[in-house]
Amino acid sequence: MTKSFSIELPSQLATSPSGGTGESIFSIKSLVGLVYRRFWLIVAGFLTTFLLIAYVTFTATPTYKASATIQLTVNQENVIDLGSVLQGIAPNTAEIDTEVLVISSKSLLSKVAEKQRLIEDPEFNWTLREEKRGALDGLVKPIQRSLGMNVERPDPYAGMTAEEREAAIMRGVVGTLIDKVSVSRVGTTYLLTITVTSTSRETAARLANAVADQYRVQQLETKLDATRRATEWLSERVTALRDEVAEKEKRVELYRAENNLDTAMGNTLTEQNIAYLTTQKTQFEVELNRARARYESARRQIDSGAGPEGIGEVLESPLITGLKSQLSTLRGRVAELETRLGPQHPELIGARNEVADVERQINAEIRRIATNLESEVKVKQDQVNSIQARINQSNAQLRGNSIANVRLRELERDAETSRVLYEEFIARSKETREQDDLVQADAVLLSDASVPRKPASPQKALNLIIGAILGGLLGGGLALIAEMFDSKLSSTEEIERKLGIPAIGSVPLIRNANLFGMGQASPAEFLVENPLSAFAESVRYLRAAIAFSDLDSETKTVAITSSLPDEGKTSLTLSLGRMSAMSGSRTIVIDGDFRRRQLTEMAGMTPEIGFIEHLFGAGQLSDAIQKDSKTMLDILPLSLSGHTPHDVFGTRAFDDLLARLRSMYDLILIDTGPLLLMAEARVVAGKVDKTILVVRWRHSTTVAVKQSLNLLRSFKADLLGVTLNMVDLNRRRHHRDPGASYKAYRKYYQMETKRSVFGFDLSSVGARSKNKSKRPVAVQTPPERAGSNFPEPVDSFDN
Repeated sequence: MTKSFSIELPSQLATSPSGGTGESIFSIKSLVGLVYRRFWLIVAGFLTTFLLIAYVTFTATPTYKASATIQLTVNQENVIDLGSVLQGIAPNTAEIDTEVLVISSKSLLSKVAEKQRLIEDPEFNWTLREEKRGALDGLVKPIQRSLGMNVERPDPYAGMTAEEREAAIMRGVVGTLIDKVSVSRVGTTYLLTITVTSTSRETAARLANAVADQYRVQQLETKLDATRRATEWLSERVTALRDEVAEKEKRVELYRAENNLDTAMGNTLTEQNIAYLTTQKTQFEVELNRARARYESARRQIDSGAGPEGIGEVLESPLITGLKSQLSTLRGRVAELETRLGPQHPELIGARNEVADVERQINAEIRRIATNLESEVKVKQDQVNSIQARINQSNAQLRGNSIANVRLRELERDAETSRVLYEEFIARSKETREQDDLVQADAVLLSDASVPRKPASPQKALNLIIGAILGGLLGGGLALIAEMFDSKLSSTEEIERKLGIPAIGSVPLIRNANLFGMGQASPAEFLVENPLSAFAESVRYLRAAIAFSDLDSETKTVAITSSLPDEGKTSLTLSLGRMSAMSGSRTIVIDGDFRRRQLTEMAGMTPEIGFIEHLFGAGQLSDAIQKDSKTMLDILPLSLSGHTPHDVFGTRAFDDLLARLRSMYDLILIDTGPLLLMAEARVVAGKVDKTILVVRWRHSTTVAVKQSLNLLRSFKADLLGVTLNMVDLNRRRHHRDPGASYKAYRKYYQMETKRSVFGFDLSSVGARSKNKSKRPVAVQTPPERAGSNFPEPVDSFDN
């Protein structure tokens, strides 16, 4: 079976007090109420955290911090620029961060530890520290020795040689120093701060300065070593490069001679020939294009059937010109003859034949001109092709030279590179030898570390402030968690919000005001003795709620039940019955809790014939009904020897009894057993007019009440509402109903000057208590403010 759990925010924080949407959910009043209810839990969390931090703060060993500041020089002149071996620090974040790691590196700090002989300092060498002895060591160690236990501190270096032991201890010393040294950059500047933490103020300052000095010394050593190595290497490279340059230049000249790569005016002979042929080819191509254009134009005119007048070359021909003149004369003659002679006249026919002969001559001449144009195009094309062939031949020769030139240029570049590198190395070698004495560190000690005056930690004031803040947060968190997991009902507003059903007031817890302030009074006795008290008014309101619960029909039978035992339903039932009887109503109370018989015992009755005996025919109803000794209330009790069958309220006899009592009484109250434990309570709830569910303040849980409501719904019970019972006004921190003071209502309620509760005369007690703090004992919601947010009245024994 899987159980589900739900966590709710505190009711006063989860919703606004009025239930509206216009108010802030987390109001200051709700938070103050939370603090008020959980005050001691908050105080406990606050004090625990605060005292713990205070103890740690005041018992911790004070530590001191000393800081030295160095400046990185980024514009320093370098010995070598190209291929530098002594390059300074570059002005970028990555380089500066690298220097930070170098300063805090193990290699640098190892040299500091050796020079400062930290192996002899107990702060860094734990083997030199004296063992701390506790207050109980004098008792514990002898017992451990008697049991054969080794009480001496084990030696982790056992079995090592002296050199191995010293090396292992030194590693531990360096590790401790690494933990105590911190290096940081100052903003985005080139300043680095070296901070050393120590239990000795002098040691902290001394080590901070030592780390800064060692960093600068290490820079100088690195550069000097690099300079010496660079000088030796440059000398060797200069000698080798001299021979290499001579060999490569000789190889270039020999290759040029072998491949005929001599040049004139910067170009080879083949390149000059190709340039000349290319120029000729361009001219021939222009002439070819011109001839091709004339030929194509003439051909288009001939193909289209146009006359010789549309062809430029034809117009320029003298033969064509003569034939055109002759043709014009002949055509004129033919026209004349056609006017004078018939179409078959021999002279006309002869003239026409002459015209045709001239036209044939003209066409033949045109074709000859076109043929000449075509021949000219072919000649020009042959010239262009010839020039192109010579160019291709020269290009082939040039490609061979180009391949050779590629190799030649490669040899020349190789020789030039070696020459430049040789000259550069000569210059750098001279500079290195000349500037060997100018090497300096890339860092300057800007300010050395001074001996601190006060410890850096613990910062007592800050720690106490932090402890107070953390304590407040822890206390507030515990209070909020306690509220979230608090499922007990505390107010009528909470009942209506969580359960969704109306709350019909709250009834206070009545305490006995004896000389010792202990014990608890019977609410029914208190009601009779104090009919004008606030407690009586709360019960009177319940009676009014029953009377006005249904205006259409009269409510006579009411079952009063609870979820679990000890929630005060029996005392409330008896008090309600007595109030109804004191008000003049014919009222009877039935003790329906067969297993406990609390109502019968509370009324002080020991009948021989009771409810069960009459129900099953063992006696008359008049014999079973008993009269209350305090009021005119009738009670149908349970006898001590009565047999309790499994089913009582489900029988026809009970239905008949209930119908008979309806005709005899104005109000019938039935005290049932707990709903979650007894099935009889569920059955009777479905048979009466109304049912009241009693919930005990700060005792009943939401889950149990919801289960009871579900059972009542399943048995179709008509629920009048829920009553919050036994509200302890002495525990004001958990009383969530509005109006915590109740002072404005106290004048409306009175108690007798001389009262007796359980035989005690309380008049003298009230006199003695005048100067003491008042203890409220009764609270009730008047009828006109049921379920509202008005403050509730208070009554007290001290009034």
